Amino acid sequence: MSTGCESGEVQMCHTVYPLHSNHLGELSAGQLLTWIDTTACLAAERHAGVACVTASVDDIQIEETARVGQQICIKARVNRAFNTSMEVGIKVAVADPLTNVQKHVCTAFSTYVAKPTGGKKVTLKPVRLQSPWDHLEYSLSAERRRIRLYHEDAFNNLMEDGLTFYDLDWEEDHNKISTDSTQVESIELVLPPHANHQGNAFGGQIMAWMETVANISASRLCKAHATLKSVDMFKFRGPATVGDRLVFRAIVNNTFQKSVEVGVRVEAYTCGEWTAGKARHINSAFLIYQAVSSKGELIQFPRVKATRKDSVRRFCGAIARRKIRVARKYILSNKPEKPVSHPWDKGNQSYLSYNNIAALTVLAAKSGWELSSTAQNIKTFTHDENDVLSIKVEMQVTVHPRPAYLLLSDLGLRPNWDTHYLSCEVIDATGEDDKIFHITCPPVKQNKSRDFIVLMSRRSPYKNGDPYVIAMRSVTLASHPPTAEYLRGEVQCAGFLIYSQGKDSCRVCYLNQLTSGIIPYIEENLTGWSNSIEETAFGCITFLETAQVYTTLL
Repeated sequence: MSTGCESGEVQMCHTVYPLHSNHLGELSAGQLLTWIDTTACLAAERHAGVACVTASVDDIQIEETARVGQQICIKARVNRAFNTSMEVGIKVAVADPLTNVQKHVCTAFSTYVAKPTGGKKVTLKPVRLQSPWDHLEYSLSAERRRIRLYHEDAFNNLMEDGLTFYDLDWEEDHNKISTDSTQVESIELVLPPHANHQGNAFGGQIMAWMETVANISASRLCKAHATLKSVDMFKFRGPATVGDRLVFRAIVNNTFQKSVEVGVRVEAYTCGEWTAGKARHINSAFLIYQAVSSKGELIQFPRVKATRKDSVRRFCGAIARRKIRVARKYILSNKPEKPVSHPWDKGNQSYLSYNNIAALTVLAAKSGWELSSTAQNIKTFTHDENDVLSIKVEMQVTVHPRPAYLLLSDLGLRPNWDTHYLSCEVIDATGEDDKIFHITCPPVKQNKSRDFIVLMSRRSPYKNGDPYVIAMRSVTLASHPPTAEYLRGEVQCAGFLIYSQGKDSCRVCYLNQLTSGIIPYIEENLTGWSNSIEETAFGCITFLETAQVYTTLL
């Protein structure tokens, strides 16, 4: 059932019946994608007044599962019109009729193109904005469009040195499985029930078929029933019509601890093209799956190996896409962020200092760090858990760990090698190992400069094998409130762990649990547009090795 509200807005509600479910009695991901596309297309056509086709579907993060007997409610609204195309925002919720409890399933953004009959050109009317939320989504849609249009360029930037993603250390794992064993091919004949009102194969139906073959591929790898957790941008490259034969090919590209990426390619053939072997590329997508054990715990996927040149490309491409996907998730997030700063006073100094060290140590010890990029003597990792994104940069430095510890804990020296630091001034000191700094940083995207009030706590190793620790987190001081001159940012958890690797060598690990105040400084790095993190790491290595030589000469 669907109802219209404001112009360009449509609501659709469905009861989940057994015919919509999988073997577990849960709403199948393919059916969900079909309903999402149907609702969004109706919203686009309601606004445009002419027929519309799906151009692309952005990342979809599925947060909740619907079961048989529950109700799915989908709201779709045009956020912004761009000449002949428009962005449609979709929100999906599941409601239990017995308890009346409603939960969020996913949010999605689709792009539709107006296709009037007779080849006439159409210029879409602007969207009527009413609520503050409408204005917010209107503004953000321009940023999402920019990222959408440059997605391919960002991917190519990351893949220019794609083989650097393929760490030779992985070859030492002899338990890896060849991705060739996960290949799945399926053929579907487009019949009238699969076509939309324009005679083309319905986009939602094609996405549902793609999910089916991808699910089989993922399940073959983990030997369990896989569950779709997210989609990495469907992009439709051409139409398929009634009578076409659609060939779906799926294969696992890479695994990431407790998730797996499956790539799917769709090609279309007419009867004549089928005989001649001439294919039309219709769609490609990358789907991410998880699997749950009988105990309700996430299954860890086995490592896979790239046995051919093409599989190495897919292996590296999955890492690049994951980097972009994680970046988009946090850069475009509208979720309010809780304050992380705690007041600093004499009564809680010991507690905050301990918490500062402990938080950094726990962050470093977390499992699930994924290699994001490699460069000379530098490796970058990301960790995405419970809507918290963290980065880790490992640097190999030819310096004794003790001097490195003293140099890095003197934050006043950091502007010498980190362009993100303008100044760093001590404003309170409770001893040599706990100090509070006022840090200023340059503006981003023509905004005002930012400042931070940060507690720095440092500790020497208790025993051989322990690292030197330099931990940082935001605190509040009554004597230094936010001012109109700066945007006040916050640091959740950041710092350095320095491990000895011999007399004149150490491994320096920099970690940062990212907040909204930090992300703007590394946004282009996360999306593949710059190497700012690696450049800063090179600056750190050069500073430590040069300063070490200078200190020795003195």
